[in-house]
Amino acid sequence: MTQEVYVGVDVSQERLDVHIKPSGRSLSVPYTDAGLEELMRVFEKEALPVVVMEATGGIEHLAAAFLSSRSVPVAVVNPRQVREFARATGRLAKTDAIDAEALALFGQAVEPRLSKVADAAEKALSELLARRRAVVSMLAAEKNRLKQALTTAVRERISAHIAYLQRELGDLDTELKQKVEESPVWKAREELLVSVPGIGESTAITLLSEMPELGSLGRKSVAALAGVAPINRDSGKMRGRRTTWGGRENVRKSLFMATLSAVRFNPLLKEFYTRLLSAGKPKKVAMVACMRKLIILLNSLIAQGRKWQPA
Repeated sequence: MTQEVYVGVDVSQERLDVHIKPSGRSLSVPYTDAGLEELMRVFEKEALPVVVMEATGGIEHLAAAFLSSRSVPVAVVNPRQVREFARATGRLAKTDAIDAEALALFGQAVEPRLSKVADAAEKALSELLARRRAVVSMLAAEKNRLKQALTTAVRERISAHIAYLQRELGDLDTELKQKVEESPVWKAREELLVSVPGIGESTAITLLSEMPELGSLGRKSVAALAGVAPINRDSGKMRGRRTTWGGRENVRKSLFMATLSAVRFNPLLKEFYTRLLSAGKPKKVAMVACMRKLIILLNSLIAQGRKWQPA
């Protein structure tokens, strides 16, 4: 049998540090088109390479998309998992070369799930969403500053900026809606999502962009990806509290806001939430349980291609 090759790629703004297992070869190339082409020439000499890289705030997108377009399997993994794995294997020092080796070893040991790399349209939608979140954040900050401003001149400047940001937010919402309308697949999926009481256009677009795997995962996997899966903390006879962490932050935040509405207006989740509170569950625990139930429901609707029905 041909031994599978795992390639750890540590991505930074200027360069890519690479480590290949099991050969142990290391190299560094500039993070440019020429550097990526050089990397492909190296990979052509390896049997069945699987590239493992960390999610680094979007810096990795270009490399992941380039390699995927050349049919190279790519797994974009959680940096925290890799760091804890490195510590567990005695790698306490941290350099780009060491990180690349840790990524390759992590791939060998864990065999992470391959990532679905967004196409150009999905990237455009994701960038618009990121810009919208930034504008919403700036609006909130400016409104707080307006309350604290003492002079008329400063208040007028802040008010003018708020008016501009509100126009920008309206333009972004219009463009996001147009992007969804242009894609028959996205449009069909959005209609399925917004059929669920509590899910608005903004939440639906966030899920379409940030969670393209929706509809192709199992119940446990989709809950974990959204960061709402309970994690056991048991040892011997001790039974610790279940907690949730990780997952995709933007999905989790959007899901929380949708659930706030759903527990009031969605009869299924309203009944479930009320039942949990009646059983003595804290409100926060009940909310997370409803978030988990909601994302599992949305995943099921997309998988089955049907709209939500109260029954």
